[in-house]
Amino acid sequence: MSRDNNISKGLLIGFLTGGIVGAAIALLYAPKSGKELRGDIKAKADEYMNDAEAHLEVAKEKAVEIINDGKKKGEKLISEAKVKADELLKETEKIFDQAKQKTTDVVSSSKETITEESSRLKTAFKAGMDAYKDSKIS
Repeated sequence: MSRDNNISKGLLIGFLTGGIVGAAIALLYAPKSGKELRGDIKAKADEYMNDAEAHLEVAKEKAVEIINDGKKKGEKLISEAKVKADELLKETEKIFDQAKQKTTDVVSSSKETITEESSRLKTAFKAGMDAYKDSKIS
């Protein structure tokens, strides 16, 4: 886009410069008096200044449009990024909750297994002690 803008500027400047130089040469070689020639040069210079001002005004308007479009696109990208971030955050929370639930299930299951094994070990130890006491008494 910048390259097209530079080409347009170059063409505009080239046309204006060529027009001014061509008009000046034409006026200088025209068979007119000095006073008429100066008047014609002044009229042409005013005409070219008005044209340049008009082109400058159009360029300013286009620049404002481009800036506004850029702002709108930037705001849209930011909005879309926020939506994506919120979606990712929700998905992450969901995965975290699932992992937390699985961990809780595994811990509960392991706790039950340890409690059962501990109880069996206590019972076996008690039975062993009872058997030892019985054998010592006999």
